[in-house]
Amino acid sequence: MSKAGKTWDPGNPDRLYIITSGRSRTGKQTRLDLVTLVVSRAAPDPGLQPEHSAIVQMCDYPLSIAEISAYLTLPVSTVTVLVTDLLKEDQVEARPPVPVAALPNVQLLEAVMHGLQNL
Repeated sequence: MSKAGKTWDPGNPDRLYIITSGRSRTGKQTRLDLVTLVVSRAAPDPGLQPEHSAIVQMCDYPLSIAEISAYLTLPVSTVTVLVTDLLKEDQVEARPPVPVAALPNVQLLEAVMHGLQNL
């Protein structure tokens, strides 16, 4: 407990300001959204701050920005700033999500089904 009798609030804006070094934007070079997949390129460097290190450790397999945000209980805006830092240091790789496969042509499926029924 602090001197004022309050416990540390993980959602405190002061904490978020400290984690991101006061930055709120990622810059124009990096385009990250909720579904951007992030995957680690290597083990975390020992000098990384705890939040950066946690992202690198949890991204052994691709996770979206939204998932990372949920696991760390940090706002998406804060996570995008942290991921941008890691991208600049080549600790992680970001890529767009795998596109959903196009639905098959219904007419083709019906033709195949009728052909199989006629056998």
